[in-house]
Amino acid sequence: VQLVESGGGLVQPGGSLKLSCDGSAIVFTRADMYWYRQPQGKERDLVAAIHSGGRLAYKDFVKGRFTISRDNAKKLMYLQMNNLKPEDTALYHCRALEEGTGYWGRGTLVTVSS
Repeated sequence: VQLVESGGGLVQPGGSLKLSCDGSAIVFTRADMYWYRQPQGKERDLVAAIHSGGRLAYKDFVKGRFTISRDNAKKLMYLQMNNLKPEDTALYHCRALEEGTGYWGRGTLVTVSS
């Protein structure tokens, strides 16, 4: 079982990207969903979370710039990223926790560079 991310790419500083995570392989409506990111050579870090009941959480370094959302009917989770900075460059992974079982995607690469 795997999640599938998409939407990454190369963008200039100040630009925007919208990432998607396909959760059709799990019982999406029961899952707490997360976005993580891992810059090259560094540890994976939590970016944002959206729980099955809709509660949201963001790390301070993305507050006001990134928005997490989900569409339960389509079994998709999103991360809208605005005002991107070079330090946002990383491999972005989605994660699901469904009744105590965790799932990961392979990631989508976001590169912010001029």
